[in-house]
Amino acid sequence: MSVWTPLESNPEVLTKYIHKFGVRKEWIITDVMGLEPEMLEWIPSPVKSIILLFPCSETYEKHRDEEQKRLAEEGQTLPNDLFYMRQFTHNACGTIALIHSIANNKEIMLDDGILKDFLEMSKDMTPEERGKALETDRALRESHQALAQEGQTVADPNEEVYHHFIAFVNKNDTLYELDGRKMFPVKHGATNNESFLQDAARICKEFMARDPQELRFTVLALSAATN
Repeated sequence: MSVWTPLESNPEVLTKYIHKFGVRKEWIITDVMGLEPEMLEWIPSPVKSIILLFPCSETYEKHRDEEQKRLAEEGQTLPNDLFYMRQFTHNACGTIALIHSIANNKEIMLDDGILKDFLEMSKDMTPEERGKALETDRALRESHQALAQEGQTVADPNEEVYHHFIAFVNKNDTLYELDGRKMFPVKHGATNNESFLQDAARICKEFMARDPQELRFTVLALSAATN
């Protein structure tokens, strides 16, 4: 497994990153300061994705294993155009969460560039093949590495990282959790454009409730630059 330098949950740096991807400047990454309805109202709309950064605790790993076993037994029907990729590159979860957020929102137009090229190249691949392709994509790796050095702390690719980025998106009025460390996407029920932010916030709260002693959660939104 190749090792990248971890990204910080810095909205300014991540916004610069998605613009380098080819996302137009009408879209930004912004902090979600709270998950209560009155706090969510401060986020510019529309919100196209919620990104959660959380610690990979023993509680989380236990829940992940149980969830994966249950979903493998029950099975899921997923839309053909849901873009999902596995994570095989250490510390690439931030980039993968951003790719999941952008690739599953057709309203976010991409100019020619590294992400448009990757999505076109990988459109017919399996999630596993996409994860392997990311490992060998020089342009994406170099872009990730350059932005990882712009955070507020010194980033060390060899330092053990216990935090993980995932994305939540609305696809065909269903809320999906997209986590490259899981075998497949996770459905979290019905949603719509009006309720997506509140619905995703509810699932984030469930993550936090499973680790009530843990405070190291960060929530970000991929949203319009202004209302």
